[in-house]
Amino acid sequence: MPNSPQTSTLGLKPYQGAWTALQSKHLLNRTMFGAKAADINYFTTKGVAATVDELLNVPTTLPTPPLNDFTSATVTDPNVPLGSTWINDVSLDGTINANRRNTYKKWLLSVCVGQARNIQEKLTFFWSNHFGTEADTINYGTMVYHHHQILRKNCLGNFKQMVRDITTDPGMLRYLNGYLNTKNAPDENYGRELQELYTVGKDGGAKYSEDDVKTAARVLTGWKLDAAFNAVFDSTRHDTANKTFSPYYSSKIILGKTGASGALETDELMNMIFENTDVAKFICRKLYRYFVYYYIDTNVENNIIIPLANTFISNNYNIKPVLKQLLQSEHFYDSLYIGCQIKSPLDHVVGFLRQYEINFPNAVSDHVDAYFLYNYMVSQLNSMGQSPVDPPNVAGWPAYYQTPDFNELWINADTLPKRNKFTDLMIETGYTKNGKKIIVNTVQFAKTVCASPSDPNALIDSLFSFLTATEIDVSLKKTLKTQILLSGQTSDYYWTDAWNLYLANPTTINYNTVHTRLKALLKYIMNLPDYQLQ
Repeated sequence: MPNSPQTSTLGLKPYQGAWTALQSKHLLNRTMFGAKAADINYFTTKGVAATVDELLNVPTTLPTPPLNDFTSATVTDPNVPLGSTWINDVSLDGTINANRRNTYKKWLLSVCVGQARNIQEKLTFFWSNHFGTEADTINYGTMVYHHHQILRKNCLGNFKQMVRDITTDPGMLRYLNGYLNTKNAPDENYGRELQELYTVGKDGGAKYSEDDVKTAARVLTGWKLDAAFNAVFDSTRHDTANKTFSPYYSSKIILGKTGASGALETDELMNMIFENTDVAKFICRKLYRYFVYYYIDTNVENNIIIPLANTFISNNYNIKPVLKQLLQSEHFYDSLYIGCQIKSPLDHVVGFLRQYEINFPNAVSDHVDAYFLYNYMVSQLNSMGQSPVDPPNVAGWPAYYQTPDFNELWINADTLPKRNKFTDLMIETGYTKNGKKIIVNTVQFAKTVCASPSDPNALIDSLFSFLTATEIDVSLKKTLKTQILLSGQTSDYYWTDAWNLYLANPTTINYNTVHTRLKALLKYIMNLPDYQLQ
């Protein structure tokens, strides 16, 4: 058997070490989808406590909603003109909903690329994976949008309230057949996933019983969707008998209720589940695996998970205090955890677009061209195994839960070449729509990440420092400098002179001299295994 990964013995004491670009970048790569050079520089001046506080300060207003970008001679959305939002217009048309779902994905990419300096988008995605729903199964674009906005609005709020909101969310009612759950035909889908995937979990073997699943389903009978796709409670469909749970839930009895009061049983079910401390530990393990590392041994369980769970419980299941404690901890900044994660496709694609500050058309004022170009990014994610808002099943993407491989599942003989092809393409040709091109500006990028790009040594160091999270062998840097920047020569001035000549006289020939070398260097760096880590 392979050796188990090494884990840190450091705990949750506040980090007191050096606060440099290395620690700043590490934190930003875990809490945002990639970091721009300006983001790293900005937070490096702040210190750990102020940085974490700012990252955990998320806006209360939602982003400008997705807009209709697909009305054409062949497809029309009769109630929603081109350029207007469809989020509150219910349509039963399959073609319209397919287009709305696709529009949502393109819009979501635009939001992630343009994210502000906070944790909201990275954390919203965490919860969307935790409450795994497949957009294609929900079908209706309005439901998909409103489901995910619950997660965005509550991403740092109260977890118990979020579970309650999700339980009667129309998208979830449709996805797990909650709207079909009646006293005469109880449907156990949501009652099962509520416990197995969303709250108490199965760590160490499921301790709740199969009868608990059936009993929870009985509690939740009566919820349905009205003609406008709102969640409503129909007391005639509700099981009014008493519901008795197993000793795992202290043999709790939820008394059956009639009429509109039957809906109150749902709240009693939430209260019962959250009295169990397994909820806090299960969620803290998932947060740890997402933000730190997938491997949890007894040392991490005792020094990190249990104290975080206690924080969770003592703060009435508010999420923010838990993340603040984790992200400020000495454990989080242990060198073992810097560069230990394999990037997800979202981290890879969106992180690249943000690192290189790729300029898309404005997603509001020029949404048709913007969405067209973002659709290429959605296609890239699909090919790499992470279609936005469409995980493979209710458990989410296996890379976040499948032991023992976890995030190693992102890389295989099919997906790695596709990752490399994407970065190569964005360096070489990019994509164009109506004369608007998204492509890496190699010269501007060199100026952005390096204070002295005319110095080949400083440039090489700066590029590796910004693009990779691990230490790179000095001999490799030297080889790349000689073979690429110096075009096989030995003296540094072969690069310095070329750079300075371009600055003094930016002709096409002089530009191509430095651009060609930078392209080759950047492609080489991003094809290294180290670039896949964060």
